[in-house]
Amino acid sequence: MALQETTSPKVKRHRIAVGRFAHESNGFNPLVTTENFLLIQRGGELMERASGSTLAGFVQALRDIDAEILPTLSISGAAGGFIAHDTFVKLLSEFLDRVEASKPDAILLELHGAMATTETPDADGWVLSALRERVGPNVPIAVGLDLHAHVTNKMLENSTICIACKENPHSDVIECGLKATRMLVDVLEGRLAPVTTAVRIPMVIPGAGETDAGPLFDIHETARRFATEHQSIEDISIYNVFRCVDDDDMGQVVTLITNGADPSVKQVARTLGAKFWDNRDAFRDNLLTVKEAFALIENGDDQKPYLLADMGDRIGAGAPGDSVVLLSEALDHHPTLSGVLTITDEKNAVRAYEVGTGAEVTLDVGGHITPGFMSRRIAGRVVHISEGEYTLAGPLCGGEIWDMGKTAVILVDDRILVILTSKPTADHDPAVVSSQGIDMSKLDFVVVKSGYHFTLNYRGLGTPVFVETPGVGYYRKGTLPYAKGRFWPEHPIELCELTATTFGVAEARPKTNINKHHGELE
Repeated sequence: MALQETTSPKVKRHRIAVGRFAHESNGFNPLVTTENFLLIQRGGELMERASGSTLAGFVQALRDIDAEILPTLSISGAAGGFIAHDTFVKLLSEFLDRVEASKPDAILLELHGAMATTETPDADGWVLSALRERVGPNVPIAVGLDLHAHVTNKMLENSTICIACKENPHSDVIECGLKATRMLVDVLEGRLAPVTTAVRIPMVIPGAGETDAGPLFDIHETARRFATEHQSIEDISIYNVFRCVDDDDMGQVVTLITNGADPSVKQVARTLGAKFWDNRDAFRDNLLTVKEAFALIENGDDQKPYLLADMGDRIGAGAPGDSVVLLSEALDHHPTLSGVLTITDEKNAVRAYEVGTGAEVTLDVGGHITPGFMSRRIAGRVVHISEGEYTLAGPLCGGEIWDMGKTAVILVDDRILVILTSKPTADHDPAVVSSQGIDMSKLDFVVVKSGYHFTLNYRGLGTPVFVETPGVGYYRKGTLPYAKGRFWPEHPIELCELTATTFGVAEARPKTNINKHHGELE
């Protein structure tokens, strides 16, 4: 008698929508961000170009578990001024339509967490509340954030899972995407009933923002210890609010996600929050003055080029990138030094682009956007022009394609290369320089309009030097006109008892052992 063949029932693949709506919006940059300044990918292009990002982590993790990936819309770009609200509404409408049409089981979304428009300082909360309204209460939404997010109650109320990368510079953004995906799959498969506990501390950190040393390292080490001691804790995220936001409830935020309600973690959250306040005077940067930085270049014997972080005009913090302070210092006082820097100046970039290579030009560059800045007259030769598209070298966002618009390189005094860009660019990455045919290894200095991330992408290519420069990309007490935000040290805050707020209360479910790398049951 023949045995009857049997087949195991086919396991339904999870249908998960993925997207990105990420922008860091500086409220003190007057240059409004329109669609022209954003990088937009739709559908399959989103997955093809996802690289070196939280979004890339989503895609990798979903492929590992053979989920059905439903690509929607990816919106990103260099940090900058507020997004024009009509642009935001238009793109949000398209994103919501694409999500709804995909009919997903769940949603994975990369947000920065400090996105604002010309009409709302909490655009991320707007995105999540609109998404929640569109898909209903039963579709899980997992969000991966930058650790410099301005985390609002609206964001936590409308997401199922909300976690951040843990490192600055952000070397773990892919890992953030992987973890958010694993947690979302655990929710779908009944192993995780996420409850978020949040504590807010009304302060910004004036400096010492790196997580591998100093007070932030100590706070993260304490968080890691708590996570191992409390079995219910699935994630602890520590948010250092973007200091160029201007909104109510600004400050540091600590969130803990547990599997089901665990009242004991409220004290954990308060303890971590209190460490910010107790150590607030330790959050200080040691920056060199402009003159000290150039003296170091003249006399130092470190690896060249010196990488001068223009802290006030950091494009990575939403500044326009139009400062000429370091350019002027090099031209006026250091006639033997060679170097390169970028300046955001669309009018002059286009003018130089149009006259072409070999042309001699005299231009008043920079200083056209940031309040209080002045331009600098330069005379030189156009040595390179391009359409401004390039691929980031990484590791942060490595492989992604960026666009700085029509771009021209002017050689001034046969020693200083001025890269004029039509759009602010990803100045933390050496591809900005190399894409313009420049070998920076032969130069004395490279100006990078980035504060921390360049140390990751430029690693091994030069010696970092952090320079105190003017601009809207760096917080100094009393220099930025806050209208809504109230926080230490800008305001005379007295800390009351820290309050722990809970979101997403649910009954704890039995946990099943899970392979965290592949989402497979063991």
